[in-house]
Amino acid sequence: MTRADSAIRVRGLTKRYGDHQAVAGVDLDVEVGEIFSLLGPNGAGKTTCVEILEGYRHRDGGEVEVLGVDPATADAHWKARIGIVLQSTKDFAELTPTEALSTFAAYYPSPRPIDEVLELVGLTDKRKTRGDQLSGGQRRRLDVGLGILGNPELLFLDEPTTGFDPEARRQFWGLIESLSDLGTTILLTTHYLDEAERLADRVGVIADGRVVAVDDPAMLGGRGAAAATVSWRGPNGRERISTDAPTRVVRELADTFGGEIPELAVSRPTLEDVYLQMIGAAT
Repeated sequence: MTRADSAIRVRGLTKRYGDHQAVAGVDLDVEVGEIFSLLGPNGAGKTTCVEILEGYRHRDGGEVEVLGVDPATADAHWKARIGIVLQSTKDFAELTPTEALSTFAAYYPSPRPIDEVLELVGLTDKRKTRGDQLSGGQRRRLDVGLGILGNPELLFLDEPTTGFDPEARRQFWGLIESLSDLGTTILLTTHYLDEAERLADRVGVIADGRVVAVDDPAMLGGRGAAAATVSWRGPNGRERISTDAPTRVVRELADTFGGEIPELAVSRPTLEDVYLQMIGAAT
């Protein structure tokens, strides 16, 4: 990947807090236009890495470029090119979405039109509703609206659906996908592996201060080539077999049973399976 293809380029990033090595030589590339999800347990160094990329925290060593600029020395023009949606934000209980967006628009040189932002985040019908009258999902949509108000090239999303019910989460996923369709590069941190699998073009796993794997969610940790498990209900109860040729096994079982196979299931390792294996091996 060339520098021109990279929205984020990190080489040998390190950060220490006293005796604790929080980040221990991270290398990372995020391509322009992709949704990249960074996964890792609490204390793995994920938050520190992202804060350095955002320009909020200084690093001890390594090279970092975000939109071609070192965040440690970035100016206001660079800051206007990124958007940040934190895990928790201050509620604007007394302000309507229109008022909140209008207030913050003054900080950007070329903000998106307020009506456009409201439409993108699905709050047009709530534009005149006070913040304390919005649901949790609607308030989170307003957070994203504030994050994209400056028409950013790169958007940082930190645990955007924490606390959402399943329906609200899926609605929010549609919003993220629509932003990606508009060409926004998105760095997503999440503890929901189904969220990463649904949204991310690629995922990176960080453990013990190091990136231990980067790949398409479907291929991470060799998932695509891993043996399949075929299970069924046999005469003596549940039976299963691990195989690299599940189609052949199912065909043979169908011949054995003379048609339908009782309670047939075919599965491969899930993203959760390989993620837990990776973070376990790294600690």
